[in-house]
Amino acid sequence: MAEIRKVGVLGCGLMGSGIAQVSAQAGYDTVVREVDEAPLQKGLGSIEKRLARSVDKGKLDAGKKDEILGRLSGTTSLEDLADCDLVIEAVVEDLAIKNDMWRELDGLCGPDTIFASNTSSLTIADMAAATDRPGRMVGLHFFNPVPVMKLVEVVKTIATDAEVFDTAFDFARSLGKEPITCKDNSGFVVNLLLVPYMMDAIRAAEQGVASVEDIDKGMMLGTGYPMGPFTLLDFVGLDTTDKIGDIMFEEYKEKRYASPPLLKRMVSMGYYGRKSGMGFYDYSGDKPRVVDLGI
Repeated sequence: MAEIRKVGVLGCGLMGSGIAQVSAQAGYDTVVREVDEAPLQKGLGSIEKRLARSVDKGKLDAGKKDEILGRLSGTTSLEDLADCDLVIEAVVEDLAIKNDMWRELDGLCGPDTIFASNTSSLTIADMAAATDRPGRMVGLHFFNPVPVMKLVEVVKTIATDAEVFDTAFDFARSLGKEPITCKDNSGFVVNLLLVPYMMDAIRAAEQGVASVEDIDKGMMLGTGYPMGPFTLLDFVGLDTTDKIGDIMFEEYKEKRYASPPLLKRMVSMGYYGRKSGMGFYDYSGDKPRVVDLGI
C-alpha cells in the first residue's frame, strides 16, 4: 500500500483550509494552494485562529500549535504540489474548473500520486476521465466544519484501483475521522438523502404547511435533529444548495433535487444565509430572526 507523507490541498477556503488543518494536525507535511495571495492568507489566517482558540480552551498545547503550523505551507503555484503523495481538491463546484487543474497536475505530479476530490455533488469519474490516471482517483468528501465533523465519504469509481481506495480510506482514518465507503453517484450518501429533505422543507413553507420557524422547531423537537432544515440551509449556503441541486437534478432528472422557486429568488437577491448575513433568517442582530419572505 502506498505511503502518504506529503499532502497537497487545492483551495484554502472554508473546506480547503479545514482539510489542510486536519492534515497538518495528523502529522503530514501539507501545502495548500490558492489562485491568489489574498484568499491564501485569509485561509491560513483562519487556520491559525482556530488553533489559537484550541490553545485558549486548553484543548491544544501552544508548542503543538507551532508544530502544526510548521508542517503547513501555502502557495499560489500548482508546481509546488508536484511532489505530493496525495492531492485533495476543494475548489468551486464547477467541473470545468476542477478538470483544468487536474489536467495540469496530471503532468506535474509523479505517476504514483493519488488524486482526490472533496466534491459534494459531481461524480469522481467525470474528473478521473480528464486525467491519464483514472485508477488513482478517489473521492474524499469531508463535512463542514472539517476540524469538528467526523465523517468522510470515501468514493470509489468503476476505475479506482483497490490499493488506492484502501490508502485513501486509511488516510481518512489517520486524520481521526470515521470514513464510510460510497458508490460514485452524485451526492454519494449524505447529500443524496439530505438535499431532497432541504428542498422539501422549502416547498412546505412555500405551500403554507407551516412557518419557517415552526418547521425548524418541528424537525428539531420531533426528530431530534440538532438544527432545523432552514437553519441548516443558511449554514450550508443557499447559493451552494442551489448549485448542488442543479447538478443533482441534471444527473437524476428527479424533481426532488430541483431548487424550488423561492430558493432561486433568494439566491438572485443575494440571500445566501449566514455568510451574507441574510437567508431564511436575518443575522444582523444579537439573535437570528425569521425573514419575512412573503410566504
